[in-house]
Amino acid sequence: MSKIDVSKYEKKMILRNIREGDFLEIIEMQKLCFPNMEPWKIEHLQSHLEHFPEGQFCVEYDGIIIGSCSSLIINFDEYDDQHTWNEITDKGYITNHDPEGYNLYGIEIMVHPDYRRMKIGRRLYEARKDLARELNLKSIIIGGRIPNYYKYAKELTPRQYVEEVMMHNIYDPVLTFQVMNGFTLKRVNPNYLHDDKASLRYATLMEWNNIDYRSTMPKRQFKTSFPVRITTIQYEMKKISSFEDFAIQCEYYTDVAASFQSDFAVFPEIFTLQLLSFLPEKSPSLAIRRLTEFTEDYLDLFTNLAVKYNVNIIGGSHFVEEEGKIFNISYLFRRDGTIEKQYKLHITPNEKRFWGISGGDKVNVFDTDCGKIAIQICYDIEFPELGRIAVDQGANIIFTPFCTDDRQGYLRVRYCSQARAIENQVYTVLSGTVGNLTDVENMDIQYAQSGIFSPSDFTFARDGIVGECQPNIETVVVGDVDLEILRRNRRAGSVRQLKDRRHDIFAIEYRQK
Repeated sequence: MSKIDVSKYEKKMILRNIREGDFLEIIEMQKLCFPNMEPWKIEHLQSHLEHFPEGQFCVEYDGIIIGSCSSLIINFDEYDDQHTWNEITDKGYITNHDPEGYNLYGIEIMVHPDYRRMKIGRRLYEARKDLARELNLKSIIIGGRIPNYYKYAKELTPRQYVEEVMMHNIYDPVLTFQVMNGFTLKRVNPNYLHDDKASLRYATLMEWNNIDYRSTMPKRQFKTSFPVRITTIQYEMKKISSFEDFAIQCEYYTDVAASFQSDFAVFPEIFTLQLLSFLPEKSPSLAIRRLTEFTEDYLDLFTNLAVKYNVNIIGGSHFVEEEGKIFNISYLFRRDGTIEKQYKLHITPNEKRFWGISGGDKVNVFDTDCGKIAIQICYDIEFPELGRIAVDQGANIIFTPFCTDDRQGYLRVRYCSQARAIENQVYTVLSGTVGNLTDVENMDIQYAQSGIFSPSDFTFARDGIVGECQPNIETVVVGDVDLEILRRNRRAGSVRQLKDRRHDIFAIEYRQK
């Protein structure tokens, strides 16, 4: 099999600012989203870009606009709490945008009906939150529709309806979503939007407070925190009957990670060997070549899961045939639909003897929406030079998918992972396999205790353990790591391994091919 071009599996999702060439597409999407309401005019959208271009966002998926939102900055203290949409937006033209204001006001958000349940709305809300932090704004305020209220208007007042929704006794597609995204209720406004018949013209005034806001001038120049949430998956290897069974398990755990609003979901090394449990081939070397036939299905599956659940996925690792050789490759599936890969560099004697695996030759560091990360597969984490090279290239997190058959092997990986965290002032993450595959040669038993680790200093978790699974059971562990705390620790920690290296007496030479 020739080297696979992963670009044909990439389904690029881009969140960006709106451009003039997007206007007609946005207006047509708005007609689909709100068929009984007046859509934007070209003049509205032109005025948005003229007054506040950085506050207008859209999501583009494979060249198609599938979501958008608009906003302006105001000083909310200058407005009546019982304002209308026309008053707060100057009838949609936002000529009242105030660059010196304290509040970001969201005036529109929509997602194409064919692309809902793909976390598009959440991406747009997160873009607004990032903008509020960047501009040092006090809060985000929105006047939210309650489009299901007409169904309950005979039994409930608007206030009663809103309270029932907030207690999760009633589902409202807008209000429920806003509550789930951290907005709190300020009041209910009548006559907010004149053509919103479904809401009977009522709207909820909602607010998200920016906890990073600083009242001193000039505007804030640094972040007070940069949290990243990680779900690492301790995956059970058990007999299955089809690729579909495998896909169901993978989607389940991706959904779990997304339900915790994780930024990363991490699967173990060579967990795709589970596919061999329904193939008849007994020879390990021939079975591995059978396994490589699933590479395209594997890539397609995880690309779709990353986009659908809005989570970056470290896709464990998978055996791939390229130009007649078999490589152990870990793929990064970004939530924007793009793909990267890291070859395992150091091949264990077992991998060479039973499967004939070849090693890669490059240490990669990948850009993500949560900073730079590296992937070092199992045995690779036991070579300290690789961790130092990755951190010197900017990595803040090193992910290690692993597969070990006994406790001694596991502890080698764990101790080395924790050592890399300390000596490089970096976060490290382990994800391993448990269970057994009785019908698959050379995959008899598994031992794992997956975890998330930090440097060892006062500002980090006690014992340097952010979180860890119980050993040898199928489960996950979820933990938050803070990249801003990491940055400060590198500059002013109790010890500073990166700054205090003696470059005058030793150095690592990386022969990049």
